[in-house]
Amino acid sequence: MHEFSVMSEIVKSILEEANKRHATRVEEVDLQIGEYTMLGEEQMRFSYEVLAKDTILQGSKLNISQVNGRIRCKCGFEGEVSPPEDSLHKVVPMRECPKCAEVAEIIEGRECIIRNIRMVVPDV
Repeated sequence: MHEFSVMSEIVKSILEEANKRHATRVEEVDLQIGEYTMLGEEQMRFSYEVLAKDTILQGSKLNISQVNGRIRCKCGFEGEVSPPEDSLHKVVPMRECPKCAEVAEIIEGRECIIRNIRMVVPDV
């Protein structure tokens, strides 16, 4: 489950930022995950809860938004590409251009970004 290792790094980053600001509690985290990261939202939430336990993250709200994957091709096509209807899981990110069937460049959908952290910081 690579979600746990990814979330471990995210939680580490959040705790480092909270420590820099002398936060006493983290209330909310906004996370943006690209469709091509192959990270499952449910597994990410579970990992967050496990890793947040006994830290200033415990009890905080995790908001996850998904960024749709987009590709750009030499033929001029640029846009979203849907997985085949018969696939239950996307094993490999779709990079084939629907217009010309050539391999296209992924321009969105691989990101995993902490967009916002709401924390309680004492007055200094």
